[in-house]
Amino acid sequence: MCCSTSPSPLNPLFQAMESEISAAFDTGEPEDILSRAFKLAVTREDICTLQPLGWLNDKIMNFYMGLLVERSKKEGYPAVYAFNTFFYSKLISTSHKGVKKWTKGVDIFEHDVILVPIHLRIHWTLLVVDLREKAIKYFDSLGQKGDHICKTVLKYLEEESREKRNIELTASEWTLHSMGTEEIPQQSNGNDCGVFVCKFADFISRDKPIIFTPEHMPYFRRSMVWEIIHQQLLGDMHC
Repeated sequence: MCCSTSPSPLNPLFQAMESEISAAFDTGEPEDILSRAFKLAVTREDICTLQPLGWLNDKIMNFYMGLLVERSKKEGYPAVYAFNTFFYSKLISTSHKGVKKWTKGVDIFEHDVILVPIHLRIHWTLLVVDLREKAIKYFDSLGQKGDHICKTVLKYLEEESREKRNIELTASEWTLHSMGTEEIPQQSNGNDCGVFVCKFADFISRDKPIIFTPEHMPYFRRSMVWEIIHQQLLGDMHC
């Protein structure tokens, strides 16, 4: 099997991969642990949220963000830091003081890109801080605006910089932008938001244009099963 000559965000799934993915869904007990890393143990039950029309849970989201951070340590990739899915809700309920210990021993400002996956009750979205461009962008596959979320995170960055580095950020130097429906693909159902967030983060963390479409979601769901089990991202593999 070879790659298509046309631009595509996909790498082919070989027959052995497909068999393994199907087995992950169908063979064994829900509590079986299929992958362990980043202080997380992913069970078959967690993996099954990647089945068609499943809603991705926190464990899948956080594990995938961990894979993106690991990849970013390789030469040629932007340096990526990812907050976990509980960060933003904790931030808005407690302000900076409630999350300042979350970055103990870490200078987030030494990175190029910060990923903030956000769970809005029944919907996943993504906020991205590009420290190289002093830009905060909000990605929502349902097209909703997140200007207030951008402002909340900018305030957090100001307080984090002041407390951890004793450096004042100049808010006026930063651009805040909710990505429009003409700028990023939009989901065509009520289930794929988590997959969109993971793939937005995947492409952004490679400095690649976001060229996928809703039609790629079934493929992404299956490929993510393989990636999580093998702790290897297919975007790094070349056929």
